[in-house]
Amino acid sequence: MILPRLLLRFARHGDDAVFYRMQADDAIRWLERSGVRIGPGVRVLDLGCGHGVFGAALRERGCTVTFADEQNGLLPELRDAEFLPVDLDRGSPEGLGRYDLVICSNVLEHLRHPDAFLRAAHRLLTPGGALYLSWTNWLSPWGGHEFSPLHYLGPRLGIRLHDALGRRKRFHTPGVNLFPSHIGRVLRWIRRDGTLRVDRRACRYYTEFSFLLHLPVVREFLAWNCALLLRPADSPDG
Repeated sequence: MILPRLLLRFARHGDDAVFYRMQADDAIRWLERSGVRIGPGVRVLDLGCGHGVFGAALRERGCTVTFADEQNGLLPELRDAEFLPVDLDRGSPEGLGRYDLVICSNVLEHLRHPDAFLRAAHRLLTPGGALYLSWTNWLSPWGGHEFSPLHYLGPRLGIRLHDALGRRKRFHTPGVNLFPSHIGRVLRWIRRDGTLRVDRRACRYYTEFSFLLHLPVVREFLAWNCALLLRPADSPDG
């Protein structure tokens, strides 16, 4: 379970590059245990890459990685990497190409129309390819991000109280760049659309307790971050 180490790192250093690298390495180990091939010859898209920490970890393992986001904020050591600009809320990801593995880590809760992205996501995958989708669900302890746990008071009252108390600087505003998302709703979207299937599901930071994701309602509160391994619906079982 990586959650205690993440919390300790965050308390001492904030969300620095090491904090995100710890997350990436742990997620890659879960992918490998789930049967996803990582290494030379694997084409990867780090979608909504931010500084590119996740993709950098995959490059070190020999993958060929393309990075994509609204703006290029990649780490200096990734200046030679292929970068594609994309706005997932205003455009389609189809022009980005097809990949053996697509990483979409902590992006979904920032999309105004996450269902539209999920309907198009299968077009990013090669036959038998995999999509790693993880996001912070709204009712989790970190659902409001930096104004958690006040998000439990609601998206409007929570941020008003946060700002009035003069707590840490707020980067997210519900309805602008943070949107309440729910595990059950996302699973229903995937099931209803039928272009992707769920191969594996996990509580990202404590995968040992992934049975929680099979418990409706309970999972919304106890899964700090939901991780799904998705494949094209017509691909062989992994």
